[in-house]
Amino acid sequence: MTDDKRDESEEVVVLDFLAHGRSDDDRPQYQKEPLAYVIDKGEFHLYELVMDQDANISIGDSFQLDASEDIARQTSIDYDDLPSGASSELDYVIEELVEADEQRFVDYFNDAQPITLRLHQLNLFPGIGEKLRNDILDERKRNPFESFEELDERIDGLHSPKEVIVERILEELKEDELKYQLFVRDED
Repeated sequence: MTDDKRDESEEVVVLDFLAHGRSDDDRPQYQKEPLAYVIDKGEFHLYELVMDQDANISIGDSFQLDASEDIARQTSIDYDDLPSGASSELDYVIEELVEADEQRFVDYFNDAQPITLRLHQLNLFPGIGEKLRNDILDERKRNPFESFEELDERIDGLHSPKEVIVERILEELKEDELKYQLFVRDED
């Protein structure tokens, strides 16, 4: 874990709040700091926030990182650093974020481009092979997609495009060695 030096203007969602610190922290209770585990809404970056003792937040709350005076320290973390409560909440939060920003992800299907001569961005999605990719490319030439529902209706074999996006985001969060990142901001 490293302290994050980036612009702190991201809006984040609380995945977990540990009012009494980590359970595996052997220090006396009065020395433990409250912790919040959050994900930013735009680039799906994970943070551990050390909160002030009087912080009043709950799982599912949203706030701007730079607007919260309750944060004592902010650290960028990897998926493996999340406590079990935060990692179990992550799937639901990602799904809600994708649903809330549907047009952004539908536009991704409309705008995705080749990465190399043999690999297309669409092929990085789970379950999208050459045939589905070509069907998506042909259909978007006729008319851009307007919603997940329309994608599902116009492309045979592409069931639940929202779930395809959610699965890819989770894969990018969980796998350190992925060569291509479509949605999750690189920490460097």
